[in-house]
Amino acid sequence: MAAEDGVLIGFSDHPEQLLLNRANRHGLVAGATGTGKTVTLQVLAQGLSDAGVPVFAADVKGDLSGLSQPGAPNEKMLERAQKMGLEMTPRGAPVVFWDLFGEQGHPIRATVSEMGPLLLSRMLELNDVQEGVLTVAFRVADEEGLLLLDLKDLQAALTFVGENAKDIGARYGNVSPATVATIQRKLLVLEDQGGAHMFGEPALQLSDLMRVDGSGKGYVSMLAADKLIASPRLYATFLLWLMSELFEELPEVGDPEKPRLAFFFDEAHLLFRDAPKGLLEKIEQVVRLIRSKGVGVYFVTQNPADIPDVVLGQLGNRIQHALRAYTPADQRGLRAAAESFRVNPAFDTAEAIQGLGVGEALVSVLDPKGAPTVVQKTLIRPPVSRLGPVTPAERAAVMAASPVRGLYDQAKDRESAFEMLKARAEQAADAKEEAVAKAAQEKEDRAAEAARERESRRTERLPTSRSNGGGRSSNRQSMGEAFAKSMLRTIGSQVGRELLRGVLGSLKKSMK
Repeated sequence: MAAEDGVLIGFSDHPEQLLLNRANRHGLVAGATGTGKTVTLQVLAQGLSDAGVPVFAADVKGDLSGLSQPGAPNEKMLERAQKMGLEMTPRGAPVVFWDLFGEQGHPIRATVSEMGPLLLSRMLELNDVQEGVLTVAFRVADEEGLLLLDLKDLQAALTFVGENAKDIGARYGNVSPATVATIQRKLLVLEDQGGAHMFGEPALQLSDLMRVDGSGKGYVSMLAADKLIASPRLYATFLLWLMSELFEELPEVGDPEKPRLAFFFDEAHLLFRDAPKGLLEKIEQVVRLIRSKGVGVYFVTQNPADIPDVVLGQLGNRIQHALRAYTPADQRGLRAAAESFRVNPAFDTAEAIQGLGVGEALVSVLDPKGAPTVVQKTLIRPPVSRLGPVTPAERAAVMAASPVRGLYDQAKDRESAFEMLKARAEQAADAKEEAVAKAAQEKEDRAAEAARERESRRTERLPTSRSNGGGRSSNRQSMGEAFAKSMLRTIGSQVGRELLRGVLGSLKKSMK
């Protein structure tokens, strides 16, 4: 499927090839549903793999997985191959299955820090104010030495920002706890959509997407996206992150003899739908500059009008399947698709697009000088791998022989923001509890000391009894002492009266 210098796409009045040294100039595969885009993608992916180019592709419907198995060509495919002078030798390509949810392939993860606030804001559909607060949370996490690896780390960091909003706001501007709460709620929605599976460790190493097998064929890394596509922003943001990581990490290589990686972005319109200006600028930058890193990006969508002009202008290799123009919007899209090709005077491009059958396409690729070729009606060659999905047993067998088996299958949860902030909170709670207990003890000690002082002062005010002739005796008399004294006074009075009467009597007698 691959010539020495190119990948055979099909035949017009001559073979149509995607030149390997121009394959990093990006491309477009477009067409209405059911016109043959998936088959074309399969032909390109296997042709690049045969040429030693690693490929990454999203399997949106599940049927691209058949690329891993030898094909079973039917009569129509054999007849088409015979007309083209091709030999159909069924064979599969080396494939590594990946799955964000870890169900139909090896788990594929990124850390929250790697994703960054811009892409996360896109994923969470945040407004400018909310994006600003999220950016502050990332900055604070860096300053505090908090690793943001998974969603619970980000949630913990946002909680920290909300609890310290006054101090943090003094440095970075107003941070509203209400805004923090809104972001937290949107994180819960993302988590319910399966976003928690996307974040964590071990994070994907880009080198594992750029493997070549022992025979020199490039591995096709296939992302199971039939479930992921139900969360379109999650799907689009993840693939954009992957492109951005390739752009950031790979060194400059200029225009290599063949790409270091070919990246197929199916359902590409999801990437641009409702994208804010800042994000569109980032996408344009990545697409424009990533080719010098040796990466070719191929957008797969229904209509070229789904892609902004600034990005569409970067796509040099184009394969256009049939389009239907039933509505005014469809007609505008048809005209845009036709006008994007280099004109062929032999036919009207717009009419030709509408008249294409299944397995036919208009093809214009870059020539050796880098200029687009005149558009040609092309019959797409039949694939040698299976058309249709693999069985669960076949998928399991491919995964068992995978070169990354065991590297990503078990999640790791090392100490990061969640654990660090939890430890800080526990330490603060312990310190507070200790301070409360200490204050209570000090209060109790002061109360006891005050009681002792009051008792001491009361004791000092009480008189003490004399002992051994010393000290002051009490003025109080016992009942016996009082009775004795009373008797003595009575007796003394009687004796005195009798003595007085005796004396007076004697006096009276002498006077007589």
